Amino acid sequence: MTDNAQQQPASNPELPTQYVPAEVEGKLYERWVDRGYFEADAKSDKEPYAVVIPPPNVTGSLHLGHAFEHTLIDALTRRKRMQGYETLWQPGMDHAGIATQNVVERELAKEGKSRHDLGREAFVERVWQWKDESGGQISGQMRRLGDGVDWSRERFTMDEGLSEAVQTIFKKLYDDELIYRAERIINWCPRCLTAISDIEVEYQDDDGELVSLKYGDGEDSVVVATTRAETMLGDTAVAVHPDDARYAHLVGKRIKLPLTDRTIPVVADEHVDPEFGTGAVKVTPAHDPNDFEIGRRHDLPNIAVMDERAVITVPGPFEGLDRMEARAAIVAALRAEGRIVAEKRPYTHSVGHCSRCKTTIEPRLSMQWWVKVGPLAQAAGDAVRDGRVKIHPAEMEPRYFAWVDNLRDWCISRQLWWGHRIPVWYGPNGEVVCVGPDDEAPTGDGWTQDTDVLDTWFSSGLWPFSTLGWPEQTPSVEKFYPNSVLVTGYDILFFWVARMMMFGLYAMDGTPPFGTIVLHGMVRDQFGKKMSKSFGNAVNPLDWMDTYGSDAVRFTLARGANPGVDVPIGEDWVQGSRNFANKIWNATRFAMMNGATVEGGLPDAADMSATDRWILSRLNAVVAEVDAYYEDYQFAKLSDALFHFAWDEVFDWYVELSKTAFFAGGEPAKVSGRVLGEVLDVTLRLLHPIVPFVTETLWTTLTGKESVVIADWPADSGFRDPAAEREIEHLQQVITEVRRFRSDQGLQPGQKVPARLDLAGTSLAAHEAAIRQLLRLQPEGESFHATATLPVAGATVALDLSGTIDVEAERKRLTKDLGAAEKEKAQATAKLGNEAFLAKAPDNVVDKIRGRLAKAEADIERLTAQVANLPQG
Repeated sequence: MTDNAQQQPASNPELPTQYVPAEVEGKLYERWVDRGYFEADAKSDKEPYAVVIPPPNVTGSLHLGHAFEHTLIDALTRRKRMQGYETLWQPGMDHAGIATQNVVERELAKEGKSRHDLGREAFVERVWQWKDESGGQISGQMRRLGDGVDWSRERFTMDEGLSEAVQTIFKKLYDDELIYRAERIINWCPRCLTAISDIEVEYQDDDGELVSLKYGDGEDSVVVATTRAETMLGDTAVAVHPDDARYAHLVGKRIKLPLTDRTIPVVADEHVDPEFGTGAVKVTPAHDPNDFEIGRRHDLPNIAVMDERAVITVPGPFEGLDRMEARAAIVAALRAEGRIVAEKRPYTHSVGHCSRCKTTIEPRLSMQWWVKVGPLAQAAGDAVRDGRVKIHPAEMEPRYFAWVDNLRDWCISRQLWWGHRIPVWYGPNGEVVCVGPDDEAPTGDGWTQDTDVLDTWFSSGLWPFSTLGWPEQTPSVEKFYPNSVLVTGYDILFFWVARMMMFGLYAMDGTPPFGTIVLHGMVRDQFGKKMSKSFGNAVNPLDWMDTYGSDAVRFTLARGANPGVDVPIGEDWVQGSRNFANKIWNATRFAMMNGATVEGGLPDAADMSATDRWILSRLNAVVAEVDAYYEDYQFAKLSDALFHFAWDEVFDWYVELSKTAFFAGGEPAKVSGRVLGEVLDVTLRLLHPIVPFVTETLWTTLTGKESVVIADWPADSGFRDPAAEREIEHLQQVITEVRRFRSDQGLQPGQKVPARLDLAGTSLAAHEAAIRQLLRLQPEGESFHATATLPVAGATVALDLSGTIDVEAERKRLTKDLGAAEKEKAQATAKLGNEAFLAKAPDNVVDKIRGRLAKAEADIERLTAQVANLPQG
């Protein structure tokens, strides 16, 4: 890596007249990677700064959520790299068990085959082939975005090393009796034929039916309601609250279960809400998690009524029907027996669906592998409580505690073929052996390995240390564990984050996997609505990157990133960010063409103008401000601060105010050229982590150095000049006020007006040339007649507008507008003074009238001032 400090500035820097991102971004990124800028050295003596990428699915492609999250992480790591840290942004992908298996199974279906036609071994080989040929397209898209990850360390959760880590942690948990096998209720997908995790269940409001059924007869009858009538075939009790007097006579009795030859008991259980519905509920322990717990408390049998494809298995007229077909048939049969008390349809209620195939989830009793999370979750909660891990923003802490403090045991087995196979072997005589990576698997007749694989969250929960080479104590583990910060969406706080916390603390001797958890919100459309293909508002960020450039997309996302808050985004905002990139380009190009330079040291303050001292004072203040925002993860605020400083103060004010010095030439031009070069140098470095491409091109051209990626992060020199800041603030007030007056009078921006400037007794005398140039003010001349006088910031600007506007026509127009504003004020005041109206009118109507009053008052004040400032006849 070349020492960029040794490079000399280009003597005659040239830039194209326009910035075209497509011609720059790809080449720059490959140069950064080829030169190893993003590679982290575990043997370096620099202070480490490590962040892992939330591993995207191997089946995935870059969406706006990825682009948002990656922009924030990239900004953090680019800044830390510039600050001299040994910075690691760890990349990689998740094998995404269900999603990937589904993709390959769909390919097989096109060939008229299923995975069973291939067999397990051949199917897994086929998935690896798909992964090598078609998977991981998101990696190339991350390069498009500018992700500064260490590609030499890229990992995949099914890599050999990570698989060893999975087997190691499973064995350790098993030996510590924190993994067990048991029959429990799980989320089951009848299409994917596997248990799925809570995060893989999507809830949506579906139109169904609510049917009230009568069980038993006469006084020994009870009415229950259900949306899943087909499960009544598996009912093993009716439950009521112990204190519900209505059913006291039934508790302990058995009643007839319709459509069957069975009777079921009525049990008393405090889980039942006596105020809800009839106060009685049917209990189906094999098909409902709450019913399962009731069943355990009352020692009820578990009767499964469906197979893995949700087909009824109970002998009788409904056997072989799909659950939805059975539902209609069972309701019809109950109706025929007079057992239907009430029916409500459509009945809208929340229903879980498989996030992969959209099939309705079936709660199902199944033998699965589980992690006993109690002690692990306790440790994960304590790490935040005692301050070892900080959650940002802190308002998210209660949500974290609400989750980890109430965490139920975690189902980790999946009935798939693609994934980490559970390392447990069963012997011919009931033996169960868990095998670690250094153990020999048992062989011989009758020994078989468990057919299930592990939940993908199991392997991704090891991500902060498995990617570093654990279980070996590698130099990378020693250097980069624990990670410095985790940046992720609040939506997976409960799933991925909690699992990393549990596994990190467990595997790494009580050391949490990161010191800070930074939670961001979700990207939404400009109206705050969730983005979805079904809503028609989903956006492919690559399309925006093609049109406006990656910097524009990144800056838009960062500027909306308030901690823990959802981010609205619209295409017009990306256009605005593209305009900002163009402004940076054009202003920097103009500055370099007019003498901006980084050669030599900064001039002494005594040799600078007030304008020079002002911009340097503001520059250092912004450096300090941006640093403070970075440390607090306030990406929106730091982006906004940089936007306004660069656009308003540097490009609109300082460059404009310095033109007089540049045009005059001589020593003042040299001083301002060096100051402007310094300001551009620092500003481009401050902007680089968020808009890396345009800043790289401009900074290397300005300085002649190798790359801003490896430049030093700007430091606040401590230089402040409050007097210069006040002086330029007064100058800005004068220019702004006169510009506003000119606009109010209908003068064209380039139209010249004779003016007399009285600057005596103010600090503005030295700025007369700049004032006249920026305001298009001519010398007063012999025939000067002041027709309007503007006192502002202690100075007086007298203007001669005779001959420039039709005074009488303008007075007539303004008087008419003033009359309309006064009428509007009178009407609004009358309504707001009417007590009867206020008592009846909705709040939004009253607020609207108050807004009309405020606008009318502001218009009256503005128009009155404009009339007063018109030339007098």
